[in-house]
Amino acid sequence: MNRLAGVTSPYLLQHAENPVDWWPWGPEAFEEAERRDVPVLLSVGYSACHWCHVMAHESFEDELTAAYMNEHFVNIKVDREERPDVDAVYMEAVQAATGQGGWPMTVFLTPDAEPFYFGTYFPPEPRHGMPSFMQVLEGVRGAWVGRRGEVAEVAQRIVRDLAGRQLDYGKAGLPGGEELGQALLGLTREYDAVRGGFGGAPKFPPSMALEFLLRHHARTGSEGALQMAADTCEAMARGGIYDQLGGGFARYSVDREWVVPHFEKMLYDNALLCRVYAHLWRATGSDLARRVALETADFMVRELRTEQGGFASALDADSEEEGSGRHVEGAYYAWTPGQLADVLGEADGELAAAYFGVTEEGTFEHGKSVLQLPQDGPVVEADRIASVKARLLAARGARPAPGRDDKVVAAWNGLAIAALAECGAFFERPDLVERAIEAADLLVRVHMDGMARLARTSKDGRVGANAGVLEDYGDVAEGFLTLASVTGEGVWLEFAGFLVDLVMARFTAEDGSLYDTAHDAERLIRRPQDPTDTAAPSGWTAAAGALLSYAAHTGSRPHREAAERALGVVQALGPRAPRFIGHGLAVAEALVDGPREVAVVGHPEDPATAALHRTALLGTAPGAVVAVGLPRAEDGSGGEFPLLAERTLVRDLPTAYVCRHFVCARPTTEPVELAEQLGVVRP
Repeated sequence: MNRLAGVTSPYLLQHAENPVDWWPWGPEAFEEAERRDVPVLLSVGYSACHWCHVMAHESFEDELTAAYMNEHFVNIKVDREERPDVDAVYMEAVQAATGQGGWPMTVFLTPDAEPFYFGTYFPPEPRHGMPSFMQVLEGVRGAWVGRRGEVAEVAQRIVRDLAGRQLDYGKAGLPGGEELGQALLGLTREYDAVRGGFGGAPKFPPSMALEFLLRHHARTGSEGALQMAADTCEAMARGGIYDQLGGGFARYSVDREWVVPHFEKMLYDNALLCRVYAHLWRATGSDLARRVALETADFMVRELRTEQGGFASALDADSEEEGSGRHVEGAYYAWTPGQLADVLGEADGELAAAYFGVTEEGTFEHGKSVLQLPQDGPVVEADRIASVKARLLAARGARPAPGRDDKVVAAWNGLAIAALAECGAFFERPDLVERAIEAADLLVRVHMDGMARLARTSKDGRVGANAGVLEDYGDVAEGFLTLASVTGEGVWLEFAGFLVDLVMARFTAEDGSLYDTAHDAERLIRRPQDPTDTAAPSGWTAAAGALLSYAAHTGSRPHREAAERALGVVQALGPRAPRFIGHGLAVAEALVDGPREVAVVGHPEDPATAALHRTALLGTAPGAVVAVGLPRAEDGSGGEFPLLAERTLVRDLPTAYVCRHFVCARPTTEPVELAEQLGVVRP
């Protein structure tokens, strides 16, 4: 047992029994490297990472390799999901030096934490032009002993280069309709009109770009934007990237056609996509969008919810293959025609093979297929296919299941809270709203201290040692703001206010740009600052969205101005790299539209209040905020939302008020008129 025993990270705990003498990230490890006069080997990964598991098995569990590592290095293991700041700083160096990055990430550092040699996965034997891991270790050891001056020079040059990458987007102007139109044009150029999505293989679900397209359509009426979003959502939902039996999306597709996924399932992907499909249903009434949104919500609750009410980070890609005892990627999800027949009988087995695109040759490996919904599949009675799916799901449940990373990440739980709250409201599923509230309560009780500062992670109800980063504050605030709109409980607006105030006080530069870590966070070789949206919203754009929504709720000019300064990055990057600033573009759509402020005044138990509230939530106006409750008196008493201040009932009936850009529409008591004011396409 090495020094990783007792940590809260499931990923680190996977390495606690390695013969490698791993250290967790911390000053003690670097002090030990200084004392021994050896370099640091930094290995970064995460629990659901397939190649992280492969390298661990090949190298970190090997006694000879471990002995060499222990003799010549201080070895540090980092969970990138617990320490995104450490990951970001060294990944930037890896990408700058090699032109690519990924996990596992392998970086060699001086005892001053300065990087001088980089890589990702290294095999145990030389292959495909890659040196073996032992060759790398021996080469680094030789350079450290024989060419120390050269190593120091390289390390110092890398640190200088990273320091020179300071961003200056805070002084850029506000994004407007022109920049958003240019971003749409850029996405159109990269759009795969045959298969949906953007770019080639591997193909990732573009959740934030889809949200931008839906908001752009809502604001401008662009049919092209809506078509790209709808066609991409249908292609993904029919593909192997979507779990046709249990719901939920895999991390990405290894091909352009969405057929074969990389099978890990991440909370952030599913939370973001659940919300996108719910918003697509809101815009179009699509039955497919409704089904996928609800199935994905149910997947998160069924398979990722923890005993404490939060949501686990991920399910592994690998699981034990029946009969072989080996851990194989996709073993839990893939089928042969014979396996279908064994579960369903010959007739239903043949039907399922045709319906789900399972062939004798297989679409995956070793004659197995990933279930899909081909466009040319047979038309089947709904009851019969429901029976087939239920029996296959039950049979799959008897297989060895993929491992689960039970770590609760604040930011990703914020995304899940927003998705579940909206799905519950849209589809009249109060149980989903309850699950969102329970997760939010966990974040308040466990992750938030008396100063409203967030911890990044918890596990089994025990808070982790790492401070929250900007994305935690932005995404959790977004989740709380969505809960406030859905539930009418002003306490969630209050908690969101604490978080966005801390963003302004602890993460914001003088020019309005944002840092990923707080002013008083641990100092690394560079303070991370990345506005680009990749797998999830960047902290920068998530915080901008939360600041904008909070300002709309409260009328706070300082919060509005902070959001506007932060959104300068969208003006700079949106027209040039729209795929990598998708959430920022979606927030900018809200900024250009207002966002609209909707106040529904009435008694919570009155069905007419509920009808207006539901209509408001179904409004497609980008980023609209909704407050519902009793009127708020001029002195602030009587109601929980500033938007309700001095709002009165019209003809003693529940009434809705819609305002934007300091102008208000006519108060209305009619859901139909409210829908028109909010651009609702009623499903």
